[in-house]
Amino acid sequence: MSDLIDEGAARAIIEGRHGDPFSVLGLHKRGKTWVVTVFAPGAERLWVLTGKAKETEAQAWGEGLFLCPLPRKAAYRLRAEGHGTRWDWDDPFRFGPVLGEMDEYLLGEGTHKRLWQVLGAHLISHDGVAGTHFAVWAPNADRVSVVGDFNIWDGRRHPMRRRGPTGVWEIFIPGLGEGTTYKYEIIGQGGQALPLKADPVGFGSEHPPANASVVRPISGEFHDADWMATRGPRQTIDAPISVYEVHLGSWRRAPGGRMLSYMELAEQLVGYAADMGFTHIELLPVSEFPFDGSWGYQPVGLFAPTIRHGTPAEFRAFVDAAHQHGLGVLIDWVPGHFPTDAHGLGHFDGTALYEHADPREGFHQDWNTLIYNYGRTEVQNFLVSNALYWLEEYHIDGLRVDAVASMLYRDYSRNPGEWVPNRDGGRENYEAIAMMQRMNSITYGEVSGIMTVAEESTAFPGVSRPVSHGGLGFGFKWNMGWMNDTLSYMQKDPIHRKYHHHQMTFGLHYAWSENYVLPISHDEVVHGKGSMLAKMPGGGDEPFAHLRAYYGFMWAHPGKKLLFMGQEFAQGAEWNHNQSLDWHLLDYPQHAGMQALVRDLNRVYRQTPALHVNDCRAEGFEWIESNDAQASVYVWLRKGGPDDKPVVAVVNMTPVERTYRIGLPSAGHWAEILNTDAAAYGGGNRGNLGGVVAEAVTWHGRDHSALVTLPPLSALYFSLV
Repeated sequence: MSDLIDEGAARAIIEGRHGDPFSVLGLHKRGKTWVVTVFAPGAERLWVLTGKAKETEAQAWGEGLFLCPLPRKAAYRLRAEGHGTRWDWDDPFRFGPVLGEMDEYLLGEGTHKRLWQVLGAHLISHDGVAGTHFAVWAPNADRVSVVGDFNIWDGRRHPMRRRGPTGVWEIFIPGLGEGTTYKYEIIGQGGQALPLKADPVGFGSEHPPANASVVRPISGEFHDADWMATRGPRQTIDAPISVYEVHLGSWRRAPGGRMLSYMELAEQLVGYAADMGFTHIELLPVSEFPFDGSWGYQPVGLFAPTIRHGTPAEFRAFVDAAHQHGLGVLIDWVPGHFPTDAHGLGHFDGTALYEHADPREGFHQDWNTLIYNYGRTEVQNFLVSNALYWLEEYHIDGLRVDAVASMLYRDYSRNPGEWVPNRDGGRENYEAIAMMQRMNSITYGEVSGIMTVAEESTAFPGVSRPVSHGGLGFGFKWNMGWMNDTLSYMQKDPIHRKYHHHQMTFGLHYAWSENYVLPISHDEVVHGKGSMLAKMPGGGDEPFAHLRAYYGFMWAHPGKKLLFMGQEFAQGAEWNHNQSLDWHLLDYPQHAGMQALVRDLNRVYRQTPALHVNDCRAEGFEWIESNDAQASVYVWLRKGGPDDKPVVAVVNMTPVERTYRIGLPSAGHWAEILNTDAAAYGGGNRGNLGGVVAEAVTWHGRDHSALVTLPPLSALYFSLV
């Protein structure tokens, strides 16, 4: 049979080291003869089936390799017999490429915006045959194969076709359907065998700790056309945005401790958040991740919703349910780093492909993770495409981008000599900046009505400024400085607060420099920091009063709002990702009262334009009294549009009831529209039930004023009737 196959090529196929298996396997013309070449380990006999019933037995070359001359080129199937079993199949090596020339061009250029449409595992029909198309980027590999239960995890059986200079490998495998478990077996340069790799663009995964990819369709109908058409105005700087941040695995558990499914969450979580008056649910990362304790912040499968709660179709249904309840869905997106797990992106094709080779650029010392090489066009495209994927395929309303500061600076958390300066000798990471600018430009440009939010803790300028004006292009930025200052103040005994009075006012010095979100996130209730309630001073019911006053201060302060789950009912214990929130606490009046307050804060915030229209503009805010440190009292004015009634907020941060005169912007009757000391919230029910009437008494530099009752540790809102 030496005239039908070269012995060297035959040995390379059998040993799984042939770099171009499609040039050998399948149907090829050898001289004047058409020959079908098949590698089928375990087969003792093999037939090529052509026509309606034509069987031609192949010749055994040995070690599972068969050759079958045919009189003419023809479509065919295969039949084999071995160890007492007979089986038929379609030969994957008889099918041509799936990826088109334009795909190949864009992949090679690193500008394919919708990478997930061409890479990954797709259920398709190719030349009338159903199966799965696999494609993966591994430019420095000598050989790439798809392996799984379907081929006994034998990389010799389904080696892939290299697509020229793109670095992409592909294969169509007939007969494989949804639920197929698979990985890529990659042989690096020089025959280097690598750990089996999960699919970087896989849409499904096994349940951890198993970590193979799973063939999953992105399917399921949406019923949210009305939401999608109208969400844009709900996500601008003028809109009331109040975010409920959630870790899906521990928000609530089913009896027995089981995590809730996406479908259960679609009913329970969505219904709860809507009842509480939040405008958005923000999910800690849902991209597949191996270790529960990372909370999703060390993802491996960026394109796969975690299977812990269900399939991609069920995650779609969750988002759809939120939209039908008038809730937006934000997800935490993690482009800053990825874990070193052997099945992940690290050293993917035997080289530093997704990460930097130099650990001074490519290894994150704080988290023992790898850092993306943002300067590599294909890697930047991978990340930007992933952002677009969630917005388009799952109708996600926005991305909260994790750890932006760690991407912006090359010396982030590094000592001198442990980092590589940029081309100008500075610390800014130009490549990461370009990636974020491109991500924001493309997502805002391609998908209408979305929002992006940066978790950024430094004074880097222009985070929420448009890219066209030299900014990073985010819609909003978390105000970490405000959070740190105000929580530091609240943890102090009231008798000492007068010495730290301006920790509560300092945020207004820079409040208009960015479009801010005020975040009390999961990071504030973990790692020994205690719960929000535990941070508050005093004994008995006093911590509840402190926390109610703080929430009242927060909701009247300029900036959008964010609370982590459990904070809305004053969870007593620090958050534990391994168990449910302590929902039984709602049986106690003080916890139920806190929940009622947050519900009402959201209602008042949404219904009162003065409290949200100018959240991000200086014209919406005026101090009335910012310097009364002795009394620890703060008074300010919030304004909306010219036709909107103004609101005056008054906060008393001492456990002393006061009769206090406040300046008011105009005459008239001012109704008390919210009082955190109300009995319904667990307070003493002290205040100004009938409101107050502005007198023509000059106070706080204003022509009108009124005496108000300030309950101990309270926040009050007054609106002109």
